[in-house]
Amino acid sequence: MKAQSKHKHKRKSAIIFILCVVAIFSLAFIGFKGFKIAGYEFKSFDKVITKGLDLQGGVSVLMEIKDEDVKKEDLEKTRQLLALRVNKLGVSETTVTTEGQKRIRVDIPGAFDSSDIVKNLTKSGKLEFKDSEGSVVLEGKDVSKATAILDNQTNKPVISLELNDDGKGKFAEATGNNIGKKITIFMDEDEISSPVVETKIADGKAIISGSENLKEAQNTASLINSGALPVALESVSVKNVGAQLGAEALPNALKAGAVGIALIFMFMIAYYRVPGLIASIALVAYVTLVLLIFVEVGATLTLPGIAGFLLTIGMAVDANVLIFERTKEELSKGISIKSAIKKGFENAASSIIDSNVTTIIAALVLYFVGTGAVKGFAATLMIGVFVSMFTALVITKKLINLSVEMGFLKNISQFRVKGGSKDA
Repeated sequence: MKAQSKHKHKRKSAIIFILCVVAIFSLAFIGFKGFKIAGYEFKSFDKVITKGLDLQGGVSVLMEIKDEDVKKEDLEKTRQLLALRVNKLGVSETTVTTEGQKRIRVDIPGAFDSSDIVKNLTKSGKLEFKDSEGSVVLEGKDVSKATAILDNQTNKPVISLELNDDGKGKFAEATGNNIGKKITIFMDEDEISSPVVETKIADGKAIISGSENLKEAQNTASLINSGALPVALESVSVKNVGAQLGAEALPNALKAGAVGIALIFMFMIAYYRVPGLIASIALVAYVTLVLLIFVEVGATLTLPGIAGFLLTIGMAVDANVLIFERTKEELSKGISIKSAIKKGFENAASSIIDSNVTTIIAALVLYFVGTGAVKGFAATLMIGVFVSMFTALVITKKLINLSVEMGFLKNISQFRVKGGSKDA
């Protein structure tokens, strides 16, 4: 009866182990290759992870505030408005960060027309409606929404404005008092439209004409929606990164990563044998989990980020090396494999946590003090460290214990320790 129960326990452990391994490799295959089923496509990591400027090219603009004394809240507000403005230009995957006390960097992957981008970023976005006498009758703050559309009658691009409650009252009064006269619309003191008022407009809707094309109308609408900047800006640095550099850099980085990971697997299996094989399976889970987290949090992957990611793979291996060496020390004392593994993990845990915590502290400093690519390196390093601790102390431990329970790991020679088998 006892033997039958033991056999069932071994079979159950074997089934769980096989399911875990299949799940890990299936998830890895889907992540790296992708596949389609029933008309739905599971995209590979390469297609869904956001790539930085150095991997796909683009424009990096460093803006500086002209004012001498800049409040921290004005700097942050300007950053938020610039991010809103760039995104409303139809550009995605942008990164807008502050640098120092007066500078803001805007990185726009995949965009290469730097002149238009700088022009739209430096505009203050101040919208004013003036009557024939030059008095301001309406401002940008009175507009709740601006949309670029094609006029149904003329088929020309126009900007449709929807006014808020305050704006409705002001515009109704202004149009009522200026029938037959012009109300001129200015953007940053540049005249963009000067229509003649034909009737009083009380519904809070207005049209701005005069845009040469739909793109220009969209740009103007985005400026109106983002509002006026609280400070004056100028561009101090504009860098264009060609797509060719990224096209060459990414494959080379991936090849280097693949070779490095393969060498790690070979070393672990050659030196630690069966535990090394199990650790390699756990490392596959680690790589897959980290890339999944990159996708979920919307992390932007850069070349320094890839370097940080590969560095954490080495740290994940270090954790396994510590665990296995501590286990070998316990086995050399003559205790059972199961007890040695338990003590090995317990003894190594404090060292793993301590070393990783110091790395996390360093990464936090780099993230909050550094700028641009340094932040990307720090972010990927932190994510990788947290996941490496999880895979070493949870996934590797579970797979090792299942291997012992199913009888796959039952001889101390499988740990490169001399001697016979040691039962639990």
